[in-house]
Amino acid sequence: MARKRITEFTAKKLLKPHLNSTTNFFSVSTETVENDINQLSGTDFYVVKVDQGIKGRMKKGLVMVNVQKKAVKKFIQDNSKNFSNFFVEEYIPHSLEQENFLSLERTSNGVEVYYSNMGGINIEEHKNKIKKLFIQAVAHEQSKLEEIARELKVSMEFLNGVFQAFDELYFSFLEINPLVVNRKENYIIDLAVEVDSTAEFFVKGAWRRDDFIDKYSIRNREEEITVSKLANESQAAFSLQLLNEDGAIFLLLSGGGASLVIADEVYNLGHGRDLGNYGEFSGNPNAEETYIYTKAIVSVLLRSKAKKKALLIGGGVANFTDIRITSMGIVKALEEQRVRLKKQGIAIFVRRGGPHQEEGLSLVRTFIKTNSINGLVFGPETVLTEIVRRGIDFIKITN
Repeated sequence: MARKRITEFTAKKLLKPHLNSTTNFFSVSTETVENDINQLSGTDFYVVKVDQGIKGRMKKGLVMVNVQKKAVKKFIQDNSKNFSNFFVEEYIPHSLEQENFLSLERTSNGVEVYYSNMGGINIEEHKNKIKKLFIQAVAHEQSKLEEIARELKVSMEFLNGVFQAFDELYFSFLEINPLVVNRKENYIIDLAVEVDSTAEFFVKGAWRRDDFIDKYSIRNREEEITVSKLANESQAAFSLQLLNEDGAIFLLLSGGGASLVIADEVYNLGHGRDLGNYGEFSGNPNAEETYIYTKAIVSVLLRSKAKKKALLIGGGVANFTDIRITSMGIVKALEEQRVRLKKQGIAIFVRRGGPHQEEGLSLVRTFIKTNSINGLVFGPETVLTEIVRRGIDFIKITN
């Protein structure tokens, strides 16, 4: 599955033991606001933020700084119509000169590190001050960490703690902006973290799916609701989660193991942010059920504002699912939108196998050829991840 953002409260809670931080912070929900606010002292000063994965919160008026308990409560009440999760922490007085920037992003070959001794909400204005290093193995590249530590004026203990948390907790992305450095302590003023959502088992409860939150998770889309109802009414299994409504790569997948392989390959090739959705069907659905499911995915695919898009239809070699029957449902949904699919220049790449695969794959192949749509259809003789490579090559060349 793709990278998923977690709440700032969870992210700071995860980092705190690795950094020996003494800063106090709290999570506040509109459902339990009265009890949550009681955690705060009436004399201390705080920062209060909306904690729902929204970028540029300060400039959007979703942050208040250096306020007391009464103002914290009012801020939450004023924003409770649109948001449900808030984050409150002690206010740390500091100057702009103390603000630094640090970002880590995992790639297939290691970690890209971006850092600068100029941070804060106007970081975009200082792009030329941001430096970049590539680290494959922290244990063997301490000299690179020393270079970062000198630039940011932080200790090696602090940096190693950040990298340890990044690896042990399966972070995919981490951004500290600003990172305030003074003689007493290093303070993480604002923190954004994304995790590898397929690693939930390995972190042993450190973070859970309940911690995922982003701008698309605030409310369910119509297509997600449709698929949820379909799953409840069918003996087969269906799931759909929208990740990026303006994504360039959309998935129509069958079977849990194969689905994870395909989604992970998109991420491993550096295109996780282009992934529009995740989900799967299994359990030998009939043609009508597959049609309904495909129709939902095609709907979000066509709505995406990406310049060029690819639909990946994939799965392993099925034991029981009738490829001919499911292909009939898929093609029916595609036929309904053939004009829009062609007009938008969408490419379709297929890899599937199982009972009656020749008849099923032939149906999709005929649809693609008849309608002069970009795409290729493969059987089980082709490696599963080939369609990922084809789809990424398509959006890279044409975008």
